[in-house]
Amino acid sequence: MKPNLMLRIGAVVIGAALLSACQVGTKSAKQYGYRGTGMDQITLAAANKKIDPINVVPPPPYDPPKPGGRPAKEAYQNVQVLGDISEDEFSYTMAAITQWIAPEQGCNYCHNPANMASDELYTKKVARRMLQMTRNINTNWTQHVKMTGVTCYTCHRGKAVPTENWALPAKGNPDTILGNRHGQDNPVIATAYSSLPNAAFAKYLLNANSSNIRVQSTYSHPSRLDKTSVMETEGTYSLMMHTSTALGVNCTFCHNTDSFQAWNRSTPKRVTAWYGYRMVRNINGEYIGSLAGVFPKHRLGPQGDPLKVNCTTCHRGINKPLGGVSMVKDYPALRPSAPMITAAAAPAPAAPAAAATKMP
Repeated sequence: MKPNLMLRIGAVVIGAALLSACQVGTKSAKQYGYRGTGMDQITLAAANKKIDPINVVPPPPYDPPKPGGRPAKEAYQNVQVLGDISEDEFSYTMAAITQWIAPEQGCNYCHNPANMASDELYTKKVARRMLQMTRNINTNWTQHVKMTGVTCYTCHRGKAVPTENWALPAKGNPDTILGNRHGQDNPVIATAYSSLPNAAFAKYLLNANSSNIRVQSTYSHPSRLDKTSVMETEGTYSLMMHTSTALGVNCTFCHNTDSFQAWNRSTPKRVTAWYGYRMVRNINGEYIGSLAGVFPKHRLGPQGDPLKVNCTTCHRGINKPLGGVSMVKDYPALRPSAPMITAAAAPAPAAPAAAATKMP
């Protein structure tokens, strides 16, 4: 056989192997809209059958206690958040939280064993605020979490600090090109390893005053009504790449490619995502942001801000955290029966069909 022919055959074989490596596994497609509109959701069939260990739901520490009994605020000292539940339910909830957050350190991670009521450890102050946050999510953000709800495990997964977090990126040297890339051309998982800006979280997910998530204008030419620049669109695309990766879905999970902007052509999941972004802003701004002076230096980011959450913190690559299993049903203390009146309550937007250009 001639050498050139052998090289050609070898190239074909290698090329076929590389192509097959990118297409491993049986695919399944579900059509969400009219034919030709690109409303197909493509998933790996094998991925639906295999459960990642990170998404395995832990069982309760023991059988839930029966309702009734002495209130926790009467049984223990300095109970500021869960004092409205019974003593037995309080102990049950604390046992679960220990499993979810500090399975190795145990109770001593937040408490001084010689004085359990003491607030001397910063971790106890943080845990108290996070319990308030969890109750708020399960009460005021049902537009996103539905009745599935969340628990500490939704984010922590057995770790004291959730592995999926973010902080404001370090500032570069503005006098050099290499020293200040303006948050771009530095592929990281937050931007699906693209060259898009890695500071999109700070722009869109920092607090209630974060920028609106907007790319497309309703006008075709630049004007006072159309000020969306190409540079501004990069941040939005960066956030969308993150969301797609975090949920393990493609664009048509929420959008119709016939018109990414139009709400009346989008799927209902886009409304759920709209509330989700605002819920994350509330978490980062009102709850985590309020702990900036509590965290020690080693728990802060390069600019001295606390580590915050994004979509991946809960979702971990699937569109429903923990496969959609509701853990909160076993822990009623984390979902108060009476609605909580707080400034964090989400404003209800207009119906998508009637807000085709107004909902950011």
